[in-house]
Amino acid sequence: MPAAVALRGITKRFPAVVANDRVDFEAAKGEVHALLGENGAGKTTLSNILTGLYRPDEGEILLSGRPVEFHSPRDAIAAGIAMVHQHFRLVSPFTVAENVVLGDQRDIGRAFRLRPRAIEQRVAELSRRYGLAVDPRARIWQLSVGEQQRVEVLKALYQEARILILDEPTAVLTPQEADALFETVRAMAADGRTVIFISHKLHEVKAVADRVTVLRRGRSLATVAASDATPRSLAALMVGREVEIGRRHHDRPAPGEAVLQLDGIWADGDRGVPAVKDVSLRLRRGEIVAVAGVAGNGQRELAETIVGMRPATKGTVEIKGRRVRSGDPRSAIAAGVAYVPEDRLGTGVAPGLSIASNVVLKSYRRAPVSRGPFLRLARIRDLADRAIDNYDVRTSGCQVPAWQLSGGNVQKVVLAREFSGEPAVLIAASPTRGLDVSSIETVHSYLREAASTGVGVLLLSEDLDEILALADRIAVMYEGGVAGEREAASTTVEELGLLMAGGREQD
Repeated sequence: MPAAVALRGITKRFPAVVANDRVDFEAAKGEVHALLGENGAGKTTLSNILTGLYRPDEGEILLSGRPVEFHSPRDAIAAGIAMVHQHFRLVSPFTVAENVVLGDQRDIGRAFRLRPRAIEQRVAELSRRYGLAVDPRARIWQLSVGEQQRVEVLKALYQEARILILDEPTAVLTPQEADALFETVRAMAADGRTVIFISHKLHEVKAVADRVTVLRRGRSLATVAASDATPRSLAALMVGREVEIGRRHHDRPAPGEAVLQLDGIWADGDRGVPAVKDVSLRLRRGEIVAVAGVAGNGQRELAETIVGMRPATKGTVEIKGRRVRSGDPRSAIAAGVAYVPEDRLGTGVAPGLSIASNVVLKSYRRAPVSRGPFLRLARIRDLADRAIDNYDVRTSGCQVPAWQLSGGNVQKVVLAREFSGEPAVLIAASPTRGLDVSSIETVHSYLREAASTGVGVLLLSEDLDEILALADRIAVMYEGGVAGEREAASTTVEELGLLMAGGREQD
């Protein structure tokens, strides 16, 4: 029996890079097939070819053994292929049902105006059948992140897609929501659909996939049965060497005095309503404290308040016993606060500037980078070259613009700049989001090294495996407040997941 979908010898070239190099891939009807690879391995390009966004330079696509050509995403949808993207593509003021039919190729827009209740009933039926609990009449802005993802899956099911590509589908879910999604994925496969599952979380691949195909440097390296693989063996296939995964380290000295003290912090969000609500937290020298939570529960606003990018409406921030002026980034920097933001390309660096310029963005006003009003360009290049060597930034030189770097290399530039000031406190927000296992390993080693030298590290992350591997203590945020705190060594993913979903600590 032919595969539900097969790619044969797919090659796609861009200027100066071959993104896919004679890639072979196939997935059977009723199979969950995981696609793994480092950043830049070719997963996104391959997905874009399969969904009609790109056309391959060489090779062919076969559906049930028959060659097909896609000239646009519309062709792929018509052929029964849909993709659920990591970043949701929903219209917030619209209802669930309106989003599900939005862009449907079967003249659904007209049908919705005439028969809205019939479409709502169809959405409700799909919701019950696949365990995707959501109200068809609810508006997107009223839904949690997990519910919004269910809407994305319902869109694909409504379009009668037989081949679904899920791109990092659990990146913003609690463990309980991820388990529910896995049940849905298995139900779709049992119904005869083919699911291509793209993830960096190797234990999830083991939990849900039947087979795994690994890409490395644009080529299909191997396809293995998930039952025969381990997270460690899959990581080794991806990067070509043994990789340390999720191992806790206990070789740091005991934490010292408090370097960061938050007392009753309140801060407004972008819409003018409170996003951070009465948060109090203490971080000690040499300690890693993690702030866990589903995206949108105030973590970003809390980080921006600490570093002075967002003013606090109430409460105080103290660094090493000294109060930091609210809403003043220079005050935070002068107090010894370093910041690795979650938006590494938009906020962490100036994309149009060179690596060298980005490395000295926080220090160009003082020696040795400048002398009076004049920049010392040779010294800047020397500092940048040293940062490139020390942090293994993969680039052809320090004058390369930051936007040309991969996500992992951009993050290394940010870390090099932030550590260069010998900070007392490092705020790291989602520092490994979207990175491959090799880059994650590197970033984790930098965070551990910072703590071992006495830096207080505040880690804000939605990845509980990362948190449990790095943190000494964990605070969980829900709807802007702290739902509870746990010692990392004595808590579980399930406990943290309940707090992330709104469960409070027992009195």
